[in-house]
Amino acid sequence: MPMSALSKFVDPINSFARKVPTWLVYILYSLPIPYLFWLAQTGGMGVEPINALEREMGEITLQLLIIGLAITPARKYLGLNLLKFRRAIGVMAFFYVVVHLGIWVLLDMNLRWGQMWADIWKRPYITIGMAAFLGMIPLAVTSNNWSVRKLGAASWRKMHKLVYPIAVLGAVHFIMVQKVWEVEPLLYLTVILGLLALRYKPSQKASGVSANG
Repeated sequence: MPMSALSKFVDPINSFARKVPTWLVYILYSLPIPYLFWLAQTGGMGVEPINALEREMGEITLQLLIIGLAITPARKYLGLNLLKFRRAIGVMAFFYVVVHLGIWVLLDMNLRWGQMWADIWKRPYITIGMAAFLGMIPLAVTSNNWSVRKLGAASWRKMHKLVYPIAVLGAVHFIMVQKVWEVEPLLYLTVILGLLALRYKPSQKASGVSANG
């Protein structure tokens, strides 16, 4: 698409985004939680409502991580500027993974701590999911202006690149938890790897070798 035509499409979106407050992201993404719990309680999520609810929360977590990863490439390649929402999206991703984990701990495992601890070590998909969750904690804790000032912008940005392996681990966890090959989890992983590839910048040394070759 020619840049002029793309600008006609993107500029109104950017103009609208500048007027939208970031707190709206928190409100809109909080609404599905009580609704999904209500569905699970009233039989709207099938014969295994706890597993279905757990899966829904995990999927929304992955979707939010993908949206967050897409913001920089969208700005770079399309001129779509949604950077102001990235922090809110990341915080909500952490909130959803906490709910996802809470469902597993409280409703699925019924606080059987010994069994949960054993499963974390013995079941690779749980180990991977827990690693992704633990990796998200420092990102959530430092998602504020005070942390940016305290750590310094460069160090803060470097730390928040943890989201790259976290997103991959989350997608792998989703694939493995199904126990059979399903298209949807594989699509999540493919999209995440594609978005990470868009961020890849060949080193100047490698580029020079390629040019000389």
